[in-house]
Amino acid sequence: MAREAAPAVAALESRLRQLWPPDDWCGVTVLAAVSGGSDSVALLRGLHAIRAADPGRLVVAHFNHALRAEADDDERFVRQLAERLGLQCLVARAERPAGPPKPASGVEEAARHARYGFLRATATEFGARYVATAHTADDQAETVLHRILRGTGIGGLSGMRRARSLREGVTLIRPLLTVRRAELAAYLAALGQPFCEDATNFERRFTRNRLRHELLPQLAEQYNGQIVDALLRLGRLAGEAQEVIDGQVKQLLSRAVRWEAGRLVFDCTELADQPRYVLRELLIAAWRRQGWGEQAMGFEEWDALANSLLATATSGRATWPMLPGGVAVARHGDLLVLASAGA
Repeated sequence: MAREAAPAVAALESRLRQLWPPDDWCGVTVLAAVSGGSDSVALLRGLHAIRAADPGRLVVAHFNHALRAEADDDERFVRQLAERLGLQCLVARAERPAGPPKPASGVEEAARHARYGFLRATATEFGARYVATAHTADDQAETVLHRILRGTGIGGLSGMRRARSLREGVTLIRPLLTVRRAELAAYLAALGQPFCEDATNFERRFTRNRLRHELLPQLAEQYNGQIVDALLRLGRLAGEAQEVIDGQVKQLLSRAVRWEAGRLVFDCTELADQPRYVLRELLIAAWRRQGWGEQAMGFEEWDALANSLLATATSGRATWPMLPGGVAVARHGDLLVLASAGA
């Protein structure tokens, strides 16, 4: 390694040790999601370099989406890189979808769903404790901006979480979430490590690419040269606020909600002095814990339910229109009852 390259390598690997200390994951299996692109290759090289003396298993996972002619070349590259590093490489290939082509948003969502399904299943099969992905600070800024444009609440403004449960016993972790993409590029250049270029990352039909290559540069040039830092700061502050709200919701779930078969019963006397935002978050959390689908539930539905919690107690029984998914809403005095069909 050239003398001038060494500082860039040492800096990134030192940063990664601080962000995800090797002692936190020694002795367990870590699945590194590697597409072959620059960010995921940098993650793999970094994790491989900083592993503790008792390293457990670092396993490479690659999902071939089969959407581009170069996809097989990417797979071959990842296999060869894993072999050179002495690591096991697990690969799955997507089946080509039948029927007419999907719109860009549908392609992105289907690819994400298939990729995470593969990672979830592979982690379970191989007993992985962690699945590591290479999302960067730039990805986080793009996510926050995208959610602002679509409309979101405090939780959405917080962007991607550094770690979340992928399934029972498996944690999805993003060690590079505070690292800029340019730092990873400098690291790979210093190592002399090649990577794959995905031409679809520059196709403007994908929303994420338009944000990255058009909107963010325009915002930086015309409005705020530090727009990425501003978005990251907004996400961090929103995340801290959401943590406070989540703590309140956790207490209310145990104090004011009763779970029954197919039913949720809320004690409205415990909730009368709570802010509306907290009530909406409480309803969402209880709904999810009950296992009801929430795809058709929007802000209007959650806000209407919050109104139901705050409504003046009635001596009889009051009902509201059926919610999406066939969930009935009724007020019995100080109790609000949500019941799924057949409950």
